[in-house]
Amino acid sequence: MYAIIESCGKQYKVAQGDVVFFEKLDAEEGKKVTFDSVVLVSEDGKVQVGSPYVKGVKVEGKVVAHGKAKKILVYKMKPKKNYRRMQGHRQPYTKVEITSIKLPAAKTTTTKAATTKTATTKKAEAKEA
Repeated sequence: MYAIIESCGKQYKVAQGDVVFFEKLDAEEGKKVTFDSVVLVSEDGKVQVGSPYVKGVKVEGKVVAHGKAKKILVYKMKPKKNYRRMQGHRQPYTKVEITSIKLPAAKTTTTKAATTKTATTKKAEAKEA
């Protein structure tokens, strides 16, 4: 089973036990994090796609660590003007281990059948009157 969640302006494909690097989240190490914005859920070949999100589905994770990524160099240059600048940047991240994907409780078909029967009997009564 896997899910596609939306967080920090990006979409991530996650499964139980995965370790995912998100942009910096406001959570302490060792705390639980819940992601409610689930775009897609796939379970045993059954795919649920939300519009825009799947209702009732939550993905839970545990914050493992905070850190910074490798340094990238930003270099600016204007030819023939003797203008050169070099700047480094390290993007902060949060390392999260996905603990579970919780699906909503399954609805029983008996409730649907009962509501359908009452609706059809009301329509029949209205036609007779």
